[in-house]
Amino acid sequence: MLKTLASTVLATVVVLAVAPAAFAADTPSAKATTATLAAVPAVSAADRVLGRADAPVTVIEYASFTCSHCAAWTNDVLPAFKARYIDTGKVRLVFRDLPTQPVQVAATAAAIGRCAAPGKFFDVAHYLMAAQSAAFASGDARDWYTGAISVSGRTQAQIEACLGDPATGQALQRDVEAAVAAGVEGTPSFFVNGVRASDHSLETLSAAIDPLLKGR
Repeated sequence: MLKTLASTVLATVVVLAVAPAAFAADTPSAKATTATLAAVPAVSAADRVLGRADAPVTVIEYASFTCSHCAAWTNDVLPAFKARYIDTGKVRLVFRDLPTQPVQVAATAAAIGRCAAPGKFFDVAHYLMAAQSAAFASGDARDWYTGAISVSGRTQAQIEACLGDPATGQALQRDVEAAVAAGVEGTPSFFVNGVRASDHSLETLSAAIDPLLKGR
């Protein structure tokens, strides 16, 4: 299972197989001003969105399924964030991929999420984040992938066919290129209505979001 999925994904997203250091090398230096950076792309039909389309605030998250800080945010912070902002219609959360080490594993997990049935992406994402530490402890991603497929609303055959579609790799690459252009150097990174948050704590995100909700 692991070899089948990994080889299929690597055949289509080999360009993603770069280490975090390579991302940093391709990213503007710390001395660059925000004026030299590209804007974060606007939300499109290709995005995975949690929350109401007409929410007044858009929070874009760049994350990796092999990033322990991303898993901690999803597992420990997202429930409170969702209850306070998403469930109340104040915020829509947009998830975008930025695979990190081991990139082959992260890209495979990201591709499985992209291949999920409509409305099932966040089920896959939440499973992958919740089971991440167990997968790392075992040193074997096969059960991790199988579990993700089991909540994807697709069969294994459907997922593997989707992984073999060049469009899957191209979509992943677009997220990576947009993140690098916007100066994203680590995961998770968040943008609140296009402005990058200084960190991913609930307190920092709330401080950025709440002023935008005044009078609403």
